[in-house]
Amino acid sequence: MFRIYFYKLDNNILFSLSKDICLKLDKLKEISKKEAEKHSSLNNRVLYFLNALDPMNSRRSFSVSDPSLMFINKESINLLQKEDFQIRHSNLPKWIINEIISRKVMSINTNYPHWQKAVKLQHNKKWKINILGLGDVGGTLLTGLRLLGGEVISKIGIYARSKDTIKRWEFEMNQVMSAFDNKQYPEVEGVTKEELFDCNMFVFCASKGIPSVDSKVTDVRMVQFEANSKIIAQYSKMAREAKFEGIFAVVSDPVDLLCKVALLESNKNKSDDLDFKGLAPEQIRGYGLGVMNSRAAFYANKTFNIKHYKDEGRAFGPHGEGLIIADSIYNYDENLSDYLTKKAREANLEVRNVGYKPYIAPALSSGTLSILATIKGEWHYSATYVNGVFMGAKNRQNTTGIEIERIDMPNALFKKIENTYERLLNIL
Repeated sequence: MFRIYFYKLDNNILFSLSKDICLKLDKLKEISKKEAEKHSSLNNRVLYFLNALDPMNSRRSFSVSDPSLMFINKESINLLQKEDFQIRHSNLPKWIINEIISRKVMSINTNYPHWQKAVKLQHNKKWKINILGLGDVGGTLLTGLRLLGGEVISKIGIYARSKDTIKRWEFEMNQVMSAFDNKQYPEVEGVTKEELFDCNMFVFCASKGIPSVDSKVTDVRMVQFEANSKIIAQYSKMAREAKFEGIFAVVSDPVDLLCKVALLESNKNKSDDLDFKGLAPEQIRGYGLGVMNSRAAFYANKTFNIKHYKDEGRAFGPHGEGLIIADSIYNYDENLSDYLTKKAREANLEVRNVGYKPYIAPALSSGTLSILATIKGEWHYSATYVNGVFMGAKNRQNTTGIEIERIDMPNALFKKIENTYERLLNIL
């Protein structure tokens, strides 16, 4: 049996299973369960569940998608596993369970210095997006957002080292539109380096050291890691200085590891110690898994006995080595899954073998389409923070934060996910 403590902060209702958590916090007024329930029903507002987890291994906030998430002592890769809470947590008030089912409960880690920022987050209907880098990937991604983003994007800011490059894309993109309809297109405008974090989402497409198409490199992404790490470190520190509260989206390779670099570098103080006053883990997302899912679907559609992948399959892990494709989450077949994993992982090499850099599908499937799904709150693939690792999985952005899909999965599949998790954790 447990007791729930309810509090009020600036007309917001907060609750916790630990009185000790709330005693150390200022400006919280304790209220009754009856008052909390009445306030929630009348105002149709978000509820905030307070925990106190280790910031090294946990997010500042996330969407409580089922009651079991209120009882975790630490975050782990088990977040991807569905848990039966019916018996264990049946003592929760029904009205709180209903709020959780409606995705109206946000969990907040009070061990973060700026935890109250999560309570004050504003949710715009239209987002301003700023893109850094207008190379092959950045330019293609920008084109997709211009064509498809009119309903959810207010403006797209672009920045590159060359002013002529900025001007070229500004001219070209604003001349892309259809005739004789009322379709909306977000305006594209050049921004300065200092203005990059005046937005709702910053998209990192800068890249250096991409191997030529005739190179013998098998994992192109890892070759880019050292050079791209230095670039992203600079911009993550800028995000800290700007007190950026939007999403820091990473599209450059290797996305999963660069996300971790951005998190660590933005949270270092002048003494190089982690103070957790920079980007929160949930602010950083890696957009690389979308194309791996698309590649798996492409090859599955060519094979009679795997056509079910599009409806039943899932992708997990990084955009490269360690990728996991499951042919079905209902009737998992390890041999078929291993086949699709290999085909999806090596698909970029097939494009290189015919003399081209494979950037169009990644820029659109992992970039444009996944970013638009994020803004709309739709299910998509991206890498989000799970206990020290940015793990790619199906997720969506609710008004209460990130919800990672939790599924019943066979032990063989979960073991592969664990192995990938350990591999990523040991790299950085």
